[in-house]
Amino acid sequence: MSYPLKQLAREWRFLLGQKYLVVLLVCTFVMSGFAIYSGLSEVTQQKQTIERLKAADLTDLTNVQHKYDDAGSLAYYSFHLTYSSPSNLAFAALGERDIYPWKHRLNLLALEGQIYESDAQNAELAQAGKIDFVFVLSALAPLVIILLFHDLFASERTSGRHDLLVTTAKSYFSLWGARIAVRFIAVIVCLMLPFYIGALLSRSVLGDVGFITFICVIYLAFWTFLSVWWGKNATSAPRVASTLIGFWALVAFIIPILGDLAINKAVHSPKGGDIVLTQREAVNGAWDIPKQITMDAFVANHPQWTNYTAMQSEFEWKWYYAFQQVGDEKAAKLSHAYQDAARKKYSLAGFVSWLSPPLLLQRGLTRMAKTDAVAAFRYESQMRGFHKSLRTFYYPWLFVKGNPTKAALENMPSFSKTILNEQKMLSNVDAQPKQNLSAN
Repeated sequence: MSYPLKQLAREWRFLLGQKYLVVLLVCTFVMSGFAIYSGLSEVTQQKQTIERLKAADLTDLTNVQHKYDDAGSLAYYSFHLTYSSPSNLAFAALGERDIYPWKHRLNLLALEGQIYESDAQNAELAQAGKIDFVFVLSALAPLVIILLFHDLFASERTSGRHDLLVTTAKSYFSLWGARIAVRFIAVIVCLMLPFYIGALLSRSVLGDVGFITFICVIYLAFWTFLSVWWGKNATSAPRVASTLIGFWALVAFIIPILGDLAINKAVHSPKGGDIVLTQREAVNGAWDIPKQITMDAFVANHPQWTNYTAMQSEFEWKWYYAFQQVGDEKAAKLSHAYQDAARKKYSLAGFVSWLSPPLLLQRGLTRMAKTDAVAAFRYESQMRGFHKSLRTFYYPWLFVKGNPTKAALENMPSFSKTILNEQKMLSNVDAQPKQNLSAN
């Protein structure tokens, strides 16, 4: 056996002989395993919920189409499930999925109220968040690293063995390098082994798993280097530990909290309730004003229906859905301001994350897992696009054609088809540069 391998074997035996280090590593493995288990359970539950709702949605839509044949009633009673399925990496980084809603049922009524009257879970539970793998890795793993490495040198100096070890060692790095390597590898194995099992069960892409592994190793190496460097010349292990834990608390909690408070104070945003109230006031007020005023406001943004706004009776569905759309348009300014503020907050949080390695890691992994605010913004955009496709389908029947035929209902938009078409378009866009490159 070569000398480096002998040194590593010796350090492994030394590590296993220290019970408090073994207990610490076992606790690390248990924490990581629990985080992966809870993440897999949450993702499985969300997928099962989506599948159950898709089946119920199809049954409900079929019943409505058998019961009603006029366009107005069909549009009123037909609800369409929209959803944001968790990715294969979501088990490791649940991100904002416990804050932003990931499922809605929409119909042709005013959209803003349907979006902002979300079915998000209990607000206090959402604030507490979930213990997922990215939280264990970003917030708790540095603490484990500090506990493992803070007394690497100080404990030997305190016991009086430091000078003897340095003198008898073949080289400085054969002693400390082997000890650091063994402890670092042990932490990596305890943290990442449950993640690999979860990735296998969720059928994650191998390239994504490899890239996450690379990021995690770099992140943990940063904390290891910091702990070793700070304690290299120290004689008091508690002093080293307290300093490192103070720095950990600063970058893991204090900076993100202060950054969040500063961002919320700097970026003003309307509330979702204000948007719903504005839209509802416009919708409810339409019953009390002359119908022509509503129709004029509607055709101002939809001029293709200008010649079809005349009403033959006191109530017609086209007028009803016209003032629903007008309600949305009156709330559009607030809605756009709300969306712009949310995107600006997310962007500013990116700058704060450069001062907080744990926050930077969380943003990176939730982006890869598609569970961050960007994914929530995209889902909302998909909902708006789907609602527009519903209006495109129903308006010709409401304003011109009359009652739709059964054959026409087969062409009714569905959210699943919308997502599939979007994915095909993205695939074509990605393939187009490659085709142009081949042609050149």
